[in-house]
Amino acid sequence: MVKADRSRREIPIVLVCLGALLCGNIVFYLYVDSLYQRSHQQEHFHHMCPHGHFKMGTMKNCTPWLQCDAVRKEVRKLKVIGQGAVKQVFLSEWKGHKVALSKLTGHDFQEDFLHGLEMLKALQSKYVVTLVGFCVEDNAVVTEYQPLGSLMNLNAVLNLVKYQSLNTWHNRFRLAMEYVAIVNFLHSSPLGTRVMCDSNDLGKTLSQYLLTNDFHLVANDLDALPLVDRNANLLIKCGHRELLGEFVAPEQLWPHAKEMPFTDTLMPAYDEKTDIWKIPSVVDFLLGQVEGSDVVRFHLFDIHRECKKKNSVERPSVQTVLNVYKTVYATLIKENTTPGTRDML
Repeated sequence: MVKADRSRREIPIVLVCLGALLCGNIVFYLYVDSLYQRSHQQEHFHHMCPHGHFKMGTMKNCTPWLQCDAVRKEVRKLKVIGQGAVKQVFLSEWKGHKVALSKLTGHDFQEDFLHGLEMLKALQSKYVVTLVGFCVEDNAVVTEYQPLGSLMNLNAVLNLVKYQSLNTWHNRFRLAMEYVAIVNFLHSSPLGTRVMCDSNDLGKTLSQYLLTNDFHLVANDLDALPLVDRNANLLIKCGHRELLGEFVAPEQLWPHAKEMPFTDTLMPAYDEKTDIWKIPSVVDFLLGQVEGSDVVRFHLFDIHRECKKKNSVERPSVQTVLNVYKTVYATLIKENTTPGTRDML
């Protein structure tokens, strides 16, 4: 009877310990999540201004977007830093601040150019490059200049002596989370569900994002952000040409390749799940081959397998992917990943 009584007393103690352990894990996850949010928000807080205003660099006050007169007289071109089908980009200077001046290259793409401007104006946030000004009459847009360039430069930047200390799985995984967070923002934006259509291959996708001076990501090129509206049965097609390759989602491929040539009018439309399909490939690039990155890939294997479901309906939402990323990040931070971790897998 004494043993039975002792056992009954020990059971609640075990339950209390398990409960305390569970609560501790939850508190730790919330703490790590808050650290991630604060680090991303606080370092970008100085960019947040009322709609129609901007602030960049060392500016202390928010300034109204530059209009045509100021763009023409105050923005001075320095050199060409980019050239695409839609626009030419100049490194420029405005009152001591470096800015990027984008000019339309041909009127055939004016609709895309103006669409990108409207997206920039409406989606200003920590997820999008800072809009400085514009002049519709001159087909000109001015944005904050980011000297590290597009996400395509990530490996080259991290190989520089100045940034080698940042070349860790922690920082690379954080950039991956920010990339997914930007996609999530576009899918749930104030303008509805927007799809990043300029993403037919890895290089093109990476070129849509910029590395900021404080080593964060912002979306830069918003010229192709069509709207998906399920309530209105509105789906999208990314362009009017046939798409090829494994990078694009299966539903973006011409389904009658063996029976007939590609015809745009017969090509089925699709939704935002095309962005989900591409996440594993982009994140694989972002993680690189640094120590610990293979451990991260191991933990992301299941969610990435879900992203690669051929049936788009079976793929998770980008919010679900982001939630898994945050959980994995918190778990790996807690475990304090070391070189020995690789040997345990």
